[in-house]
Amino acid sequence: MEHKSKSTVRRVGITDVAKAAPALIPDAPKMLKGAFRLVTVTGSTKNSLGLIFQKAAAKNPDRPFLRFEGTDITYGEANRLVNRYASVFAQHGVGRGSVVGILASNRPQTLLAALAAVKLGGTAGMLNYNQRGDVLNHSQKLLGSTVLVVGAESAEAFESLPRDEVEGAVIGLRNGDTTLDGANDLDDLAEGASDANPAECAEVTASDKAFYIFTSGTTGMPKASTMSHMRWMKSMYGLGGLGVRLSGDDVLYSCLPLYHNNALTVSLSSVLNAGATLAIGRSFSVSRFWDEVNESNATAFCYIGELLRYLLNQPERAAERRHKVRVIVGNGLRPEIWQEFQERFGIDRIAEFYGASECNLAFVNALNIDKTAGVCPLPFSIVEYDQATEEPHRGHDGKLRKVKSGQPGLLITKITNRAPFDGYTDPEASEKKVLRDAFKKGDEWFNTGDLVYKQGLFHIAFADRLGDTFRWKGENVATTEVEGALGSYKGVDQAVVYGVEVPGTDGKAGMAAIKLADGADLDPKGIADHLSDSLPSYAVPLFIRVIGEVEQTSTFKSRKVDLKDEGYDPDKVSDPLYVLAGKDKGYVEYYPEYADEVASGKIRV
Repeated sequence: MEHKSKSTVRRVGITDVAKAAPALIPDAPKMLKGAFRLVTVTGSTKNSLGLIFQKAAAKNPDRPFLRFEGTDITYGEANRLVNRYASVFAQHGVGRGSVVGILASNRPQTLLAALAAVKLGGTAGMLNYNQRGDVLNHSQKLLGSTVLVVGAESAEAFESLPRDEVEGAVIGLRNGDTTLDGANDLDDLAEGASDANPAECAEVTASDKAFYIFTSGTTGMPKASTMSHMRWMKSMYGLGGLGVRLSGDDVLYSCLPLYHNNALTVSLSSVLNAGATLAIGRSFSVSRFWDEVNESNATAFCYIGELLRYLLNQPERAAERRHKVRVIVGNGLRPEIWQEFQERFGIDRIAEFYGASECNLAFVNALNIDKTAGVCPLPFSIVEYDQATEEPHRGHDGKLRKVKSGQPGLLITKITNRAPFDGYTDPEASEKKVLRDAFKKGDEWFNTGDLVYKQGLFHIAFADRLGDTFRWKGENVATTEVEGALGSYKGVDQAVVYGVEVPGTDGKAGMAAIKLADGADLDPKGIADHLSDSLPSYAVPLFIRVIGEVEQTSTFKSRKVDLKDEGYDPDKVSDPLYVLAGKDKGYVEYYPEYADEVASGKIRV
């Protein structure tokens, strides 16, 4: 599979490693310790998130563990409250293998309730408090909870559920002075409960389930992926120990939702790995972000790529340079804005990583090399794939074929006892993600569904989701590359790219839905020239739709399904619509004959 582009894929070589090495010397002991633990932990290991938290509390009881809106909770205080919550859960039948569903917003009590569940050997099912009705009902029924904790602030979401279908005993979680109507309150029940460490915590093994994390549901119903204690610990040792490398006096700020792995796994594990402080933001606010970072005295923060782009699009202000942040950790930072972001905001180190809720391993930019998602010491491969079937391509011998360095391919990760695939609650959905006999008989690999670039020296860079890539003029078009080119054009605030059918042609033509910045007008010729200079000709979108807002999931993933369905049908699209008339003319207003002219070859683009 060949991919041509005017943008150069970042290659990683020995020179890059040599340049990075001197800055790594002070952190070398942490990195070696993290790497050793990463490759030696197994499912039979008697260790877990609950036990790690418990030991951190015993070691540093007076150190701040959680910081929220100006208030600190120490490790010791948090552990005692977690134990009281665990005592309440146990009285309601929660034990090893049970599920505690949690429907509550970002605040300390939400996280402490999750820790109480895992201390008992239970699984915390982290529900998306933005869901309603059928979608939320589908999610909560997947959990089969013994106890369902509902925050008072999530009363509206809870009321959207058919009451006779709610799984588990409902316990409210007060929010300030507000309690959940018709339910006992967790804090009231915890008054006078034992604050001793539950005996069950020491018996939990790494193979036990810690969390259920739901997919974002950009299409179809959400699936609940399993996060075992082993995978959580691998994040702590790999992302935390190798990549983020905090110290005990560090503060990591996270405003991402606690039902998202970047908060619950990446942020929390990085903090507990060092006995540091986690500052929880109620939600992401682009106007308040730097103020909240500064108010919490954060020295690190966790991100999603879109979050960083929103910050970069804001006017410069003094608060963005007053911060103490030296390292950030997250995924999805696009290479075209990497350097600009780092220089504008004065960030020393970017620990970009690649991972997914269900993936059995992760990559992390431990060496602080720009424009890469980093390395992984566990087995993986990048293979050719069939664009039509979206399946890995097998040769005449039935085996998969690896791509060459610098090319994109489908990332697959080897399933082993040190890197097991935890799967979903649905066994059939889990089985669909497993590739068997990939390179030799009996081997098993996890199909990530992601296209990545092979950069060299075991480094990768994210390219696209397989389902988002489309084929036009015999070439594969990566939507992220086109979105990046559009996002770098003045006046474009957000862009979503997808493929649409043009009758009489092969493949799908590119279409972009763009939101203009406040006060900006579309320059049809200017944007056409910019895209022509930035992209190969086959990747330049034929259609541009100007929209008022890019609808997104709560984890900053754009909802493309409706946009794809509407395409360029004038009966469905009332927004301004433009079509590419040629390199000289640029974009012009849509006219009904355009698709036929493309199919007939009258329009050559």
